[in-house]
Amino acid sequence: MNGKRALVIGSGGGIGSALVDHLAASGQFDRIYAGNRRPHAAHHSNVTRLSIDILDDDTLAEAGRQIVPDGALDLLIVATGLLHRRTDIRPEKSLRQLDASVMAEVFTVNSIGPALIAKHFLPLLARRKRAVAIFLSARVGSIADNRLGGWHSYRASKAALNALVRCFAIEVGRSNPEAIVAALHPGTVDTPLSEPFQARIAGSSLFSAAKSAMHILAVIDQLSPMDSGGFFGWDGRPIPY
Repeated sequence: MNGKRALVIGSGGGIGSALVDHLAASGQFDRIYAGNRRPHAAHHSNVTRLSIDILDDDTLAEAGRQIVPDGALDLLIVATGLLHRRTDIRPEKSLRQLDASVMAEVFTVNSIGPALIAKHFLPLLARRKRAVAIFLSARVGSIADNRLGGWHSYRASKAALNALVRCFAIEVGRSNPEAIVAALHPGTVDTPLSEPFQARIAGSSLFSAAKSAMHILAVIDQLSPMDSGGFFGWDGRPIPY
């Protein structure tokens, strides 16, 4: 062990849970904090579960207070997001389906929540050495890569997240030139988020959560401070904003 600490927010989701498992088993971190609204029991001795509501400043601040005594964070991964909800939220196929309340909720989860996370936890990143913050985004959030239209709320909320990540990277870089803050598209992963849309995905392009976690951590290992503020795919290739 080398004294490193990591925080995964969204640890109750498929990707987040797999990331916690991989980090815990890697032997590279003394402590992994797993943040989720309803934290589960820890299955690894080096994992600490934290109760975090990404839209509640108080729970975010309290989680930060629990982390601070142990030292700075070397890695932050934000693995939260909202694409659909079976009862009332679906990706729009046309302008006629736009609904203000749905748009507001999608933006709240995909853009505002990560911004509040950044507010509380980017200041906890290690200084004067390599520290990484990754926000899981989506390729459909790329404005330049949009060829099909539709999915208006999700696309726009992820584009907003990408813009925020760029801002975060600039600000963090002023205090630590060795820090890396980036957005990452994990690919299409076999989780409840993608389940309704998997029928048109080739088997080779649909990743298990464990495989996706391996991809994400491999990309993180490859990133340098020159990549801070960038947007990358699961294979490490840059994606245009």
